[in-house]
Amino acid sequence: MQDLGETTTVQWDSALEAIERCYELGWTDGLPVVPPTVDLVNQFINAAKRASSEVVGQIPERRRDITVGKVAANAAMAGCLPEYMPVLLAAVEAMLDPVFNLVGPSSSMGGSAILSIVNGPVAKEIGLNSRNNLFGPGNRANATIGRAVRLVLMNACAAVPGLYDRSVIGHPGKYTYCIAEADTETHWTPLHVERGYSLDQSTVTVFAGESPRQIRAVGKPEAILYAIADVSSTLGTNMSTSGSVGDTDVGIRQGQIVVTIAGNSDLWKDWTKEQVRGYLHANIRRSVADLKNAQVLAGDVEPEDAEKFLPLVPEPEDILLVFAGGEESNMSSVIPSWGPKVACTAVTKQVR
Repeated sequence: MQDLGETTTVQWDSALEAIERCYELGWTDGLPVVPPTVDLVNQFINAAKRASSEVVGQIPERRRDITVGKVAANAAMAGCLPEYMPVLLAAVEAMLDPVFNLVGPSSSMGGSAILSIVNGPVAKEIGLNSRNNLFGPGNRANATIGRAVRLVLMNACAAVPGLYDRSVIGHPGKYTYCIAEADTETHWTPLHVERGYSLDQSTVTVFAGESPRQIRAVGKPEAILYAIADVSSTLGTNMSTSGSVGDTDVGIRQGQIVVTIAGNSDLWKDWTKEQVRGYLHANIRRSVADLKNAQVLAGDVEPEDAEKFLPLVPEPEDILLVFAGGEESNMSSVIPSWGPKVACTAVTKQVR
């Protein structure tokens, strides 16, 4: 027997039949799910130490209340362990914050996914990966927490492909998209501390973004940052396309961006996060000539347009800089935002 979100009860005779019934009912992301029995779901609710009926957040546009019980059922189906529940609840609470504007990135043709970045002691407590194969397979906590976010979106928030999820292309992060920052392995100020929390608090930051763009660069930090800025300035991302929300005088989408930097932290011993962001902010830009040629900006290209540059990120603080990834090589990644900052802003919530 199963109870999903206190609304639907289904009988089954075997585990295989239960899995197939979940497919028939549209509860999966295309992969098999763990049958969410009453006993199993209750383990997750008990781990949360919150009432099943407690509302975590709402989507007013769809008249949806997302409860602890609904999150628990999807966590069970995703293959989470009960001890992951507080992290998942923080992620769900963050993405339901009105500032995040979940209905935008979850229904857009742009095909973004919800990235969860975990900071603080809880990352090690539950075994989240912050190093090798950062965005890849192999770690239960990363894979299942990220997958649970997607199942909550589909089953509780109605972000079903072809229904309210109108993504044209999408990307694999829509299956699972969860990482931790290696915040105890660097002198850099951790992301959650920069965003107003103390070092001993645990948090989840959610960000609506495209897929990671992997960057291989060697040499001094300046060379690595030069390559990161170049990739970040690519035409065709959601940050460099035409149109903006709320300000008709702005011709391009100035959005936030997540940058992960891996390798040996000693390479960056003379650099603070503020210095890294300052360099990137000054160099993540595109010439007016390029933007006109791509029809991002209107008008004919004038001779002086090649020397005029427009920034693609509003402020240095809108670059979410994360130290994460393997130590063996100086690899980085860039994740452009789904849209302009005014339409969707990263949100951080405490794990409790």
